[in-house]
Amino acid sequence: MFEPVIGLEIHAHLLTASKIFCGCSTAFGAPPNTQVCPVCLGLPGALPVVNRAAVDYAIRAALALRCTVHEHSIFARKNYFYPDLPKGYQISQYERPLATAGVVEWDGADGGARRVGITRVHIEEDAGKSLHEGFPDSDRKTYLDFNRSGVPLIEIVTEPDLRSAADAAAFFSRLRDLLVWLGVNDGNMEEGSLRCDANVSVRPAGAAALGTKTEVKNVNSFRFLQKALEHEIERQIDALNDGRRIVQETRLWDAAAGRTMSMRSKEEAHDYRYFPDPDLPPLVVDAARVDRVRQSMPELPDERRRRFVDQFKLTAYHAAQLTSSRPIADYFEAAVGAGAHPQSASNWIMGELARKLKETGIDISAAPVRPERLAGLTRAVDAGVISGPVAKDVFEKLFTSTRTADEIIAAEGLAQIDDDAAIVQLIAQVLDANADAVAQFRAGKQATFGFLVGQVMKKAAGRANPKRVNELLRKSLGA
Repeated sequence: MFEPVIGLEIHAHLLTASKIFCGCSTAFGAPPNTQVCPVCLGLPGALPVVNRAAVDYAIRAALALRCTVHEHSIFARKNYFYPDLPKGYQISQYERPLATAGVVEWDGADGGARRVGITRVHIEEDAGKSLHEGFPDSDRKTYLDFNRSGVPLIEIVTEPDLRSAADAAAFFSRLRDLLVWLGVNDGNMEEGSLRCDANVSVRPAGAAALGTKTEVKNVNSFRFLQKALEHEIERQIDALNDGRRIVQETRLWDAAAGRTMSMRSKEEAHDYRYFPDPDLPPLVVDAARVDRVRQSMPELPDERRRRFVDQFKLTAYHAAQLTSSRPIADYFEAAVGAGAHPQSASNWIMGELARKLKETGIDISAAPVRPERLAGLTRAVDAGVISGPVAKDVFEKLFTSTRTADEIIAAEGLAQIDDDAAIVQLIAQVLDANADAVAQFRAGKQATFGFLVGQVMKKAAGRANPKRVNELLRKSLGA
């Protein structure tokens, strides 16, 4: 019986407008090699200057991960050759990173507590991009785009605390949500602004010693991470059961084939020959700066989730759904602040609003139904002015107009019928038109009662008070 041991290395671009050591734009999608300068191309005599905003974003992420931010850290040169690394080295941090010793905790799908240690958070620059397809001669040549060279990123390295592929994917997803919530990363894995490397080994269950690990490189989705790890764990277990040796190596995930493939042996990896970058002084982050960053941070998801339960008396499930993103949580609080009952606001946001936003492809931050207009709708429903079915119709009209719920209800005569005499008259008409159903009900077929209620509501165009319809219909039937 074997158990997997997994640690992750996550590379996250920082959402700065300019690169980490120069003023070139970090915008994605520009024509190749149009966002470059002597600094990010590594030309002789070009001197790097640290982007202050990038450092502040890195501090923000480290604090959210409950790391210790160190007053002094050092930029180092990581020496290796790739065609898309024009300097021949990458500026990173090694022996003295920005922050260390953090932790992330959450509840797993099975309800059990999960805890992953964060070894380090360090700042570095990204390399350029090698393009191997899309050109007439791609079978013979590699094209280089240096726009990404020098884009600031943080590398988040975990302890080997994960014990399943599913937990690794859940952790990666949770970390992405946190970084997006903080506003330090856009979470766009398709564009490469968030990437993950996974180190995985297996060992006999209960053993203390670690097995030989392999690294699965550059996985850019939660699903692919889980599938890659599941395959790699199974591959290593099969090898050990067959008496074969696990080779320490870097592997790539082939999504089409559904397997990992060997990329290079780690035993043949070059020494990166780290040494302090002579062009960059030590990075000094004093306590006052850390405190300023801390004060600027938004309320974190876990804190907000707990507050929603305590303050608004929501269930843990509803609170978790509403804090799945910061714009959703902000929308909910704005609706409550505009007078919506918390549970009503939660139901509408998670129900009709979520459905409509998915259908139209609109983000909640740009939803046509602003929080105060949704609050007006929920108040009308809760006060019994309109029924639930009518409220859904009003919501559709809210989505396509600038009118308030009250304006729509008044203009279209949608207010709920509460007058007993009017409801009794509707019931009489329905009973006269459905003599067979009445006879069946009186003969003991209780299911026909629901049919008759439906007919009354249909005749009232959904505007009759459902509670009074039920009460008065039973009275008319002598039930």
